[in-house]
Amino acid sequence: MRFDLVTLNLVLAIAETRNITRAAEREHLALAAASKRLKDLETRLGVQLFERRARGVETTEAGRALVRHIRSLNASLHALESEVVEFSRGIKGHLRVAANAAAIAESLPGDLAAFSREHPQIRISLEDLTSAEVQAAVADGRADVGIFVGPATDGRLSTWPYRAGDLAVALPRGHVLAGSGQALTFDQLLDFDIVGLPSGASVHQRMLQRALEAGRTLNARLQVRGFDAIAQLVDAGLGVAVLPAAVARRFERLFAIEVRPLDEPWAHRRYLLAARSQPVLPTVVQRFIDALVARAAEA
Repeated sequence: MRFDLVTLNLVLAIAETRNITRAAEREHLALAAASKRLKDLETRLGVQLFERRARGVETTEAGRALVRHIRSLNASLHALESEVVEFSRGIKGHLRVAANAAAIAESLPGDLAAFSREHPQIRISLEDLTSAEVQAAVADGRADVGIFVGPATDGRLSTWPYRAGDLAVALPRGHVLAGSGQALTFDQLLDFDIVGLPSGASVHQRMLQRALEAGRTLNARLQVRGFDAIAQLVDAGLGVAVLPAAVARRFERLFAIEVRPLDEPWAHRRYLLAARSQPVLPTVVQRFIDALVARAAEA
């Protein structure tokens, strides 16, 4: 079944405006032509995409599914156009990388810089996502390579070991748990408010799981994106936090916080590189994965 972009963009416009007349105007179509295009598409698909109401139209379940794919298609077309245009400027490839915040904060910048120096004609774009979001982005084709904290939970991915890191506890200076310099267990933190990353972040999911196993409640009162925001909230005395140790040590020099080791088996974490499973990876993707695996082995 063939689709034309004019009709698909009309469907998107109707869904967004909830009005066929306004959608036709937006897409520079006569109302009669727009109505015919919509009717023909619904006939070909064998489903109703919109329900006509007194105040406009409502998208059906089938219509919402189609709209999701249209948006994904438009994003891919935009990326295609941008990437092809870049070839005229000497760019030979575009690599979309999605990584979780800890990987970006701990080790990824140096590896990206080294790869860019060795491959100046490959443009890299980087998106900060939770580990769960990274896996979904790679599996759905919105990113070429993902970097996240294992384990991998999406069967559509192939993974490679990358780097490792430890978690630590950040406390406000003067906190009742501060001062001794000894490692803390996670159970000791459950009596206090927790400042952390949003749901979906690997460390949040791990803390939630551990609290449930202990029959306790995770007092995740403040959830923000960004380790610097977490450190500032801990500095303000609004809770305690579990952060990548390397990141926490950097913030210890900037804010009034104290960093202590976290004495838990899951405090030692391994990062994974991931790409969508396929018989042969694109050359740029394979080259990037090989480079990062090699640098991690050297480290």
